[in-house]
Amino acid sequence: MSIKTILKNLAVEPKQKGCSTGGQWMGSGSEIAAVSPVDGSLLGNVQTATVEDYENLIERAEHAFLSFRKIPAPQRGELVRQFGNKLREKKSDLGQLVSWEMGKSLQEGLGEVQEMIDICDFAVGLSRQLHGVTMTSERPAHRLYEQYHPLGIVGIISAFNFPVAVWSWNVALAWVCGNVCIWKPSEKTPLCSIACQNIIAEVLNENNIPEGVSCVLNGGAEVGQWMAEDQRISLLSATGSTRMGKDVAQRVGARLGKSLLELGGNNAIIITPNADLDTAMRAAVFGAVGTCGQRCTSTRRLIVHESIFDAFTEVLQKAYQQLRIGNPLDEKNHVGPLIDTDAVEMYKEALDQVDAQGGSWLVPGGVLSSAEYGSACYVKPAVALIAHDAPIVHRETFAPILYIMQYKGEIEEAIAIQNEVKQGLSSSIMSLNMRETETFLSHWGSDCGIANVNIGTSGAEIGGAFGGEKETGGGRESGSDAWKVYMRRQTNTINYSDALPLAQGIVFDL
Repeated sequence: MSIKTILKNLAVEPKQKGCSTGGQWMGSGSEIAAVSPVDGSLLGNVQTATVEDYENLIERAEHAFLSFRKIPAPQRGELVRQFGNKLREKKSDLGQLVSWEMGKSLQEGLGEVQEMIDICDFAVGLSRQLHGVTMTSERPAHRLYEQYHPLGIVGIISAFNFPVAVWSWNVALAWVCGNVCIWKPSEKTPLCSIACQNIIAEVLNENNIPEGVSCVLNGGAEVGQWMAEDQRISLLSATGSTRMGKDVAQRVGARLGKSLLELGGNNAIIITPNADLDTAMRAAVFGAVGTCGQRCTSTRRLIVHESIFDAFTEVLQKAYQQLRIGNPLDEKNHVGPLIDTDAVEMYKEALDQVDAQGGSWLVPGGVLSSAEYGSACYVKPAVALIAHDAPIVHRETFAPILYIMQYKGEIEEAIAIQNEVKQGLSSSIMSLNMRETETFLSHWGSDCGIANVNIGTSGAEIGGAFGGEKETGGGRESGSDAWKVYMRRQTNTINYSDALPLAQGIVFDL
């Protein structure tokens, strides 16, 4: 299907206003050109937000919240259920648009839309489980309990690598919790945000929900700054680089606001002598080259025991030789392009730093420049042999470059190497030895928010809370009890006696 047909099916215009309060569109700022990394073609132009547009959206969202919060949570869940069904109808078109605009493989694009559907299903059930707790009071004839209430406006800043899924993780939970949402998508993937807004607008309109419950605000870094500094934004959920997250945290913290940060990853797989090497190889390759290495959960480091190092690297080399690089919409290809030429330059810089820092190449990299790679965004996945303490290893390299290193002793040495980086998102161990795996999962083991056994670092199920520690930001999204961050917590005490006993046995007689 042609990209023009896909855009038409998703009601995305060639010249599109980039700001919306639901079904109404506006935007009087400069234009963003949406250029595909697949072939370098212009997909469309999007007009960004001005301060005036921003104020308009905020006012609409504030007004919408006053009524939306009063809708019973299961009814809000019904809206999310209908949204999930609309996504099922639009899955093929939206998945293809993700691939066209971001450059990930078609299977990954469709998989990202499936993530949206899955979080909707999760949120529908959650809408009937927004529970508090009743506790025993120390005072007679008193009831002590807690409950959760909607926050207000939830701001969402998302990154280009998951241009639709990360937004859905936030909005599906935020909506069933009774909040309204304002979304600033990446300026590198504006068309995906417009398509998503059109889909949810259909649902909201069919249910007579007021403008302002779902808002989108396309623009540059200044839009994120407006949101971070705005006291009317009750929670700001930001996904992106550690540098961006630190800026957001400082701006939100200055007003004592709430933030949810999902930032950089520098994820490792530990491969022990007790590993199934075939499983380890497949997990490592997918983790390193999936989405062309542009996942926050991408595998960046392999920590391999010296006794199996030669055997494993031989298998790994053979696997890399089988990788096919090309148009991500052609399902025979494994690896698509980087997002843009700026990303290519950062990839090249990383290759140079590996050379400068004493690394050698198990699988050499390079930029592909033949006619079939006309966007100039296609690169070779590379594997570097390098010391674990090399500076480049401690930096998140957002590209398909895998760093491989040895450890010599027991599992504790490998864990120490894994934990020595500043990021703490995802981690894995490949081992059939229970002592090794349980040590890895213990509180003196992996220091990451995600710790896996015999699966890779990349890919997270909706049911679990997603997020990491240290410079990854500490936030949690998606499953488990991540919903609580989208609500304010209130403790309540009810006295149903005719006395007024005080806590801690304090006596105050008049």
